[in-house]
Amino acid sequence: MEQMAILIAGPTASGKSALALDVAQEVNGLIINTDSMQVYRDLPILTARPGAASLARAPHRLYGVLGAQEKCSAGRWLELAGAALEEARETGKTPIFVGGTGLYFRALEEGLAPVPPVPEDCQTRAAALYDEIGGPAFRAALAARDPESAARLPGADRQRLIRAWGVVEATGTPLSAWQKIKVKPLFTGPRLGFVLAPERVWLYQRCDARFDAMMAAGALDEVRALRARGLAPALPALRALGVRPLLRALDGELPLTQAVTEAKTLTRRYAKRQMTWFRTQMIAWRHIKMEELERIRDEIFTNIRTYFLTGR
Repeated sequence: MEQMAILIAGPTASGKSALALDVAQEVNGLIINTDSMQVYRDLPILTARPGAASLARAPHRLYGVLGAQEKCSAGRWLELAGAALEEARETGKTPIFVGGTGLYFRALEEGLAPVPPVPEDCQTRAAALYDEIGGPAFRAALAARDPESAARLPGADRQRLIRAWGVVEATGTPLSAWQKIKVKPLFTGPRLGFVLAPERVWLYQRCDARFDAMMAAGALDEVRALRARGLAPALPALRALGVRPLLRALDGELPLTQAVTEAKTLTRRYAKRQMTWFRTQMIAWRHIKMEELERIRDEIFTNIRTYFLTGR
């Protein structure tokens, strides 16, 4: 029988990890991290990585596998996920992909354009130009070289605009052209995809309460240790939710209470963006309202058992 996979997506603090654990115990599952920040080992508290109790209940992969000094792109994650998928095949376990990074789920299901690596100096020059002329002017300049990318990216999306500029600068081919190249997805087998879709007020309350719990658990010390390493501010790990406000507090730029308030605001905004992505980009997935979750757990298990019995 062809290997099947279970995909569980949702915004931060929505309860994805708990659901994945229940499913893993039901189907002899291997949980595979699909979150861009939980791959870093240096921030177990601020990224809400599964703790020892969760790790004891089911095998987990791709959690805390990279140091903060490293960069984890979607391509790098796909390489790691491929190894985890092979392990699941060899051990007879059901792969359960769980996380909140929509791009990783897309890469898993649709593949990733074979964009060549962009030299660091190209990205550096692009970033300097963006900072010099500002987002709207940079976007207009990009439109002359890659009109499709410029048309779909807002001027405030600094990271992706710089990325698009760097690609056309380094390769002579627009990023939009690279993205049209068809590639084979990492996973092509049958899958069940679920999105946790909580009510916004409930989710925001969960985000705030969880950040308070993170602070009580030692999040500030976690950021202090990261700060002592003197890492480049542009590294992905230093963009984890809460890191930058807490760094500013440690540097004396703002009171800790204000840093916590700012971190909570950023977390809520990120959760809102995640919900928008899932709603518009994962239309074919089953979207689960939180009040349905207990009933849906049984439905998930029924669907899985049906597949194993019938292959459909």
